Amino acid sequence: MATAYYSTVLDRPAQDVWEIIRDFNNYPVWVAGAGESRIEDGKSGSTVGAIRNVLYQGHRIRQRLLAQSDVERSQTYEFCDAPTLPVTGFQATLRVTPVVDGNRAFVEWWANFDCEPPRIDEFSETLRIRFGRWLHSLRESMGPAALTELPAETRALGALAAIWGRFRHIVRNIRFFGRLDSRAQAVAFAVRIWHRSAGRRSRSGDNL
Repeated sequence: MATAYYSTVLDRPAQDVWEIIRDFNNYPVWVAGAGESRIEDGKSGSTVGAIRNVLYQGHRIRQRLLAQSDVERSQTYEFCDAPTLPVTGFQATLRVTPVVDGNRAFVEWWANFDCEPPRIDEFSETLRIRFGRWLHSLRESMGPAALTELPAETRALGALAAIWGRFRHIVRNIRFFGRLDSRAQAVAFAVRIWHRSAGRRSRSGDNL
């Protein structure tokens, strides 16, 4: 039996994160690429045995909720049909644990499965990447962290990370960036783009 594992920390209370995940029919809410979803046979999204029928990137996927605990903030599921990878015995679990420091959430996602021994590392890495991508999508779906709820040191680090992330986003999307003569020119250009985009958001009434 092989295991693929991924974990991250979200700057949100564990209960807030769990409230999004716990409804087995909530995939389109927090998983990028998920489309129409429904629970078969009229069951609720928190009923053990419920089957989620979801359209993901053009493919119809059916998964069964095997276990759910509001105490442990965890849910376990399996595929009803053949998994998206050539594996057997696939079962995956999502768990949300409170982080006392900063009132944050430690989120884990892992899967146990069987496959041909030479492909264990390959499939484990594939699943780890997928879990990481979907948890990043969960982070984005929850919006900016409520910085006022965090310690001063965490708020400062979060603000710096947000600024750095915004600059990286700008740089990646400037096609002619490589033609700038120096790093100083590049930063100055990015700053001008930043202010212009901020001005447009301010005039349009959009919120960050």
